[in-house]
Amino acid sequence: MTLAEAGHSCEVFGDGQVLVRALHRSTYDVLILDWNVPGLSGLEVISWVRENLEIAPPSLMLTSRSAEEDIVAGLTAGADDYVIKPVAPVVLKARISALARRAYPAALSGFEHYGSYCFDTRAETVELSGEPIALTAKEFALALLLFRNMHRALARAYIFEAVWGRNPNLPTRTLDVHISNVRTKLHLRPDNGVKLVPIYSYGYRLEALAS
Repeated sequence: MTLAEAGHSCEVFGDGQVLVRALHRSTYDVLILDWNVPGLSGLEVISWVRENLEIAPPSLMLTSRSAEEDIVAGLTAGADDYVIKPVAPVVLKARISALARRAYPAALSGFEHYGSYCFDTRAETVELSGEPIALTAKEFALALLLFRNMHRALARAYIFEAVWGRNPNLPTRTLDVHISNVRTKLHLRPDNGVKLVPIYSYGYRLEALAS
């Protein structure tokens, strides 16, 4: 409730195994994990994430276990932050915001450079090797999302929500059409140093290729 009121879209899992199954099909920006849950413990989920996801989302342990050895074990396992319950809502929101800022920094200047591509986030324009490329607002948002998450697999549902908002009530082909347009207009191909990869039954991943 605290995070939803702050504008975050949240899913709740009462079992670590269920969360791991969800991670096979969905993309999440931050994981909040209790230590003692059925299925897999919070620590076991962190270990699975670190071993199986190419880019692990930041994780916060939110637990009543306050012993020093528990805190050390949680952070050693890979947790990015460790918060002891109970926690004030304002503190939890601040912790989550800090994790998100570190993991997904936004450009302060309004210009973001990715190889030969330059995005002007204020004007919502993009150039390839200095040449402007005309994109619609949604195409720009989709392209920027892909570039900001380079090498990170993005689920279709995650992309839909990030670009079109929650419950957009659009045909499923809408995303495929926009992906095709972005791929064509931005020339997302190896000779420009990038490759857009479809992931079967999941979504898409943009990859930067070594020069």
